[in-house]
Amino acid sequence: MENIVEEKSFRFAVRIVKLCQYLRSNKKEYALTKQLIRSGTSVGANVAEAQQAQSKADFVSKLNIALKEAVETNYWIRLLAATNYLTETEKSSILEDCEELQKILISIIKKSKQ
Repeated sequence: MENIVEEKSFRFAVRIVKLCQYLRSNKKEYALTKQLIRSGTSVGANVAEAQQAQSKADFVSKLNIALKEAVETNYWIRLLAATNYLTETEKSSILEDCEELQKILISIIKKSKQ
């Protein structure tokens, strides 16, 4: 059985790493990409950790951390676009994935608390 949130968060992390590689090599941007790579890859790491949670509360806690990291990643993407490191097209594509992850995480967290 496939785990959609784990799969999507992993693919998102890959996109973030590739985006940061692009920004570092083509735009010579290092400070913001350091923040982006940390938060963007942390989403998937926390989702993966949640799969091995010791309790329902631990599961929800790990997913809440993943959600916070996704929200932070959303911020860095918008900041990179506002400072002209990302085009509108580049921003829209990755931001769409980020917001989809946020919605999935919120849904899972809400269902898990019931």
